[in-house]
Amino acid sequence: MENTNRNLTGREKAAYGIGAVGKDMVYMLSASYVLYYFQDIMGVNAIAMGIILLVARVFDAFNDPIMGVIVAKTKTKWGKFRPWLMIGTITNTVILIMMFAAPPSLDAKGLVAYAAVTYILWGVTYTMMDIPYWSMVPAFTNSGKEREGLSALARSCAGVGSAIITVVTVMAVASLGTMASSGSADNVTKNFASENVNYTYAIVQRDADGNPTSNYTEVDTTANPVAVSITGIQKMFDGVTDEEAGLDGAVYLKNENANYTVTIGNVKVVKDDKEHGNAVEFAMDKETADAATLLVYVDEAQYQEITAQDSLNTTVEMTSTMEVERLGFKYFTVIIGVLFILFITITCVCIKEKSTVDMETASIGQMFKALVQNDQAMTIVVTIVLVNSALYITSNLLIYFFKYDLAGSNWRGNYTLFNTFGGGMQILAMMLLFPLLRKAFTTYKIFYVCVFAEIVGYVILLAMALGGVTNVLPFFVPGFFIMAGAGVLNVVVTVFLANTVDYGELKNHRRDESVIFSMQTFVVKLASGIAALIASVCLSVFHIQEESAKALGASGLAAKLKTLGVLESLDNSAVFGLRMVMTIGPVVVLVIAFLFFKSRYILTDEKLEEIGKELKSRQN
Repeated sequence: MENTNRNLTGREKAAYGIGAVGKDMVYMLSASYVLYYFQDIMGVNAIAMGIILLVARVFDAFNDPIMGVIVAKTKTKWGKFRPWLMIGTITNTVILIMMFAAPPSLDAKGLVAYAAVTYILWGVTYTMMDIPYWSMVPAFTNSGKEREGLSALARSCAGVGSAIITVVTVMAVASLGTMASSGSADNVTKNFASENVNYTYAIVQRDADGNPTSNYTEVDTTANPVAVSITGIQKMFDGVTDEEAGLDGAVYLKNENANYTVTIGNVKVVKDDKEHGNAVEFAMDKETADAATLLVYVDEAQYQEITAQDSLNTTVEMTSTMEVERLGFKYFTVIIGVLFILFITITCVCIKEKSTVDMETASIGQMFKALVQNDQAMTIVVTIVLVNSALYITSNLLIYFFKYDLAGSNWRGNYTLFNTFGGGMQILAMMLLFPLLRKAFTTYKIFYVCVFAEIVGYVILLAMALGGVTNVLPFFVPGFFIMAGAGVLNVVVTVFLANTVDYGELKNHRRDESVIFSMQTFVVKLASGIAALIASVCLSVFHIQEESAKALGASGLAAKLKTLGVLESLDNSAVFGLRMVMTIGPVVVLVIAFLFFKSRYILTDEKLEEIGKELKSRQN
């Protein structure tokens, strides 16, 4: 048995951290883009995708603890964690690449089946490597500050991995997809003209923030012909019936999924025109439909220039980027998968378990019994559910707060800016704030400080909302308290969970680290489910409706003309209810977490030192 008192080297710490980078790059890619990929690019029905995601989450409830039991029973000359870490990484990479390489020739039912099988298998294989990764911590670290430091490092590196995907994915996918699709045989061109299609066509003026106003000109397409040419939409019509076609058989192209050049008389409207900030929406129910809608959005200067012309004859050249994105995701996923395997290989080569305590094999029932008997582990599991539920309640409702409460023409930009700031604060708190706090406080006190900081943040947020603050910048103040507190808490509760392994060994004469850590992933998922339920009840009770921005057919897009320039807003009772649920709700949950933790958790630094001495004496 190796000396368990040897401290980890910098090389070992870096190797463990880089594994977290790769692991969370893969997780963020799936978590953030799988719905977008299958629904927007491949055309899978949104309801079907919702059912798939729900079934996968329910399946995880059984899969996570079972994987923990399997890892706990594993005995090899390489240890019990590293073999599963490597097996899970390789199989997860294969499934990930398959998931983002769905065959475009499949019909609607085939795509639903493909999405269901690959997504559920992806979750199974991710659990296969995620549980042994976090379960390794107590096996090659000593209790106390070394374990805390490594847990903090890994969580911070995981945040870096997530941030990398958040920053580079969209541009990388576009670049790779453009290169891959330049000679693609899948690209075809469809032409639509006002001579054989009944067009609704309007030039719409945008305000200074780029949002449409109620000032628009509806063009007479009989006197002013329109010709639209679209390249790259074979997926919608290539041997697929109207009922089975992607996007319910509709053509729907806009700035986010198409490039375009629109010539209106003598004026050209092009994408990415920084001076005018143009935009285009085009919709047609199906290829053979006799109705279509074209909306061209321009600023005031171009609007005046266009409408001053005698003729508004229009030609539109559009290139769908959906094929670009399909191929882009395929090749981008291959790159991320290769990096994932490389990073985890580095972890497995450089990290060795200091000691492996022989464990009596047990049934699933016995293992759960052992977990229940570890009262400190159960205390932390419940605490994790509570603190994460508080944060997820707010994150689920935040978009409604910006859209309907703060409202304004630039609510999307403000929402994105706030999220960017909050995410940055969470990562910096894990990387920098926790180590600083640990120099001055015990983890016990840090937990209390962070809970208090989050509560203060929610109170400030509520006061600002009730006070009528509409500028996004002042909201950075409560955002700092809430997200920094949440970031540090994420590290602290992981340290607490690792500490309960030693306590469980002392009390139950067995190290159940795999079972205990197998609960970590599940309880976070459980917290997100609880928060989603609370948010759904809030939206229902206060009649808060999310306005869909996507009109798939010509008639739906044409209907937007009737409401252009009208701010989405709620009545006062709904606004008040939204504010209370997203602020007071998390405060109540955090207070419960504080009281529960304070009354039940006993593993202070002094207590952990006593446990360490007792376990060492048993080995002798």
